[in-house]
Amino acid sequence: MDAPSKPAFAAVADALRALTFRPDFTVREIPAPSSLAPDAFALAGDVRPRDHGIDSEYGTGRLILLHDAAEPDAWNGAWRIVCFAQAPLEPEIGTDPLLADVAWSWLVDALETRGARFHSASGTATKTLSKGFGSLAGEPDGAQIELRASWSPDGDIGVHVEAWAELVCMLAGLPPGSEGIAVFGAHRVARG
Repeated sequence: MDAPSKPAFAAVADALRALTFRPDFTVREIPAPSSLAPDAFALAGDVRPRDHGIDSEYGTGRLILLHDAAEPDAWNGAWRIVCFAQAPLEPEIGTDPLLADVAWSWLVDALETRGARFHSASGTATKTLSKGFGSLAGEPDGAQIELRASWSPDGDIGVHVEAWAELVCMLAGLPPGSEGIAVFGAHRVARG
């Protein structure tokens, strides 16, 4: 992608604001970090949130689109997408040794299904198990999967954002075509 002017970056951001998502995934623009690149745009997404602006108990995510005409070496280009996706799990699922690999493959599959070209991908998938003690001993055990990833997009940025939205929904137990289907077993245990 050629390095855009400020108006061109603004046009990309406007195109992302115009995207529509499945009805059970709420997306809102959030303040973008100003220290990562000269141009940045950020979104937050929540699966079936109860309250606007509050992380969903089913799954949540963040996406930041960065642009730097200096083309940082690690990016291998002028554009970079940084994303985060997280969802609670049943403790039994959290112990699956392949869970982290599956979470990463869902991101790659979502990108490839949309024809989203990318390179220089990196990331981590973290699974967490939690057990309460003391005054929290009565709380049920919990588990969570979290994926942090970044990649350099080529072509239409919108398909990359759609892939991120699919990833957040998949982690929450909502594969494509599952709009309106109940989510079972999703719970977030408050700790601390």
